[in-house]
Amino acid sequence: MSDKKELSFEDAMEKLEEVVAKLEQGDVPLEEAISMFQEGMTLSKLCHDKLKSVEDSMDRILHQDGKVEHTTFQEE
Repeated sequence: MSDKKELSFEDAMEKLEEVVAKLEQGDVPLEEAISMFQEGMTLSKLCHDKLKSVEDSMDRILHQDGKVEHTTFQEE
């Protein structure tokens, strides 16, 4: 699904929300629901990967002397 990798985080989230909303309606035929679920999982992974990339970037704090310090943020 290379076209999914071209989506921005915001576009992927919007599509994921559409998929979830349709599935929550409960009137989607089984075969279509399975396909939509797979699409949702792909979109979810894309969003997760993009967030992880941003988190990795934010873990690096640039100091005034130009040195880069790698830190990790802990989840609460």
